[in-house]
Amino acid sequence: MPIVSDPWFYIMAIPAVLIYGIGKGGLGGALGIIAVPLMALIISPTQAAAILLPILIVMDAFAVRHHYKNADYRILKQMLPGSILGVVLAGLFLSVTPETGLKLTIGLLSLAFCFQHWFGGRQSSSTPGKFSAWFWSALGGFSSTAIHAGGGPASIYLLPLRLEKVTLIATMAVLFAIINVVKVVPYVALGEFDETNLLTALLLIPFAPVGVKLGVMLLHKVSQERIYQLCYAFLFLSGAKLCFDAIQSFALV
Repeated sequence: MPIVSDPWFYIMAIPAVLIYGIGKGGLGGALGIIAVPLMALIISPTQAAAILLPILIVMDAFAVRHHYKNADYRILKQMLPGSILGVVLAGLFLSVTPETGLKLTIGLLSLAFCFQHWFGGRQSSSTPGKFSAWFWSALGGFSSTAIHAGGGPASIYLLPLRLEKVTLIATMAVLFAIINVVKVVPYVALGEFDETNLLTALLLIPFAPVGVKLGVMLLHKVSQERIYQLCYAFLFLSGAKLCFDAIQSFALV
């Protein structure tokens, strides 16, 4: 069967899928930022992202089913145009960037998200305007397409709105469900949905609803801050490793 055969890939991929599902289910989409960097330690970044995308769409179905009634659809209308623009720009970027460049990009984005999380300071108390909605939504769409990690930029726009926790999670669930469907177009255009990637995704899909269910169960029971501390520590290590590998490859050219 033409699937990814490296056992180290599954050692990274199964926890990555479960963590992403937990984030989608109840602890915020930004938790999934760790998935592609972890998997990209073993396979190419675009292959990792392509394998994850069908899994994310399955997760979205479970997450939206649970959360759609609590989403703020007025905010979604403000964010969707910029998000789709970000998807288009990311598709163009992926089409012209070599693998080493993508590893460096993912590594730097991973480190940037870590530093923003650790040292970003308090969120602004002012209500963000239309430019803010377009900018952060476009950045969210771009990073979501490149490394399935759009939750961070989206949160920068959403958090100052001071939504209720359940409304925030629900709005992000619906937003990224739509974005993930749109992302199918550039990945098809890039030729990343081959037999190997789709069959590998099929093998990992059973872990998707498990992760989402765990997230829903943990929403009111577990310290979100502790989980984020652990995930961002792993994200920092994987981002640093990707940067090191990319710089090493450039040095050998």
